[in-house]
Amino acid sequence: MKQLTVRGLVDELVRAIRRLANRDETSLNRAAVKLMRRGEGLDDRPAADTVGSSLDHLIGTWSDAEADEIERTLRHFKTVDEAMWE
Repeated sequence: MKQLTVRGLVDELVRAIRRLANRDETSLNRAAVKLMRRGEGLDDRPAADTVGSSLDHLIGTWSDAEADEIERTLRHFKTVDEAMWE
């Protein structure tokens, strides 16, 4: 899956992406891809290697305190145990 940064979106298009994301209860990225696929006449189905949206309902639901706690809990995963790979 490739990534692409799009600049210069007019307000009307941003509003359309937001409306679709809100309506489908999905991310702005997924809504933008859906609109681009429609514009090109492709079907709306995500590619087979696209990550599912089963956790999308959690986006933006953590408080700052909860996010800090998760960050502290997961901190040790940022360290690689070099001895393990010898």
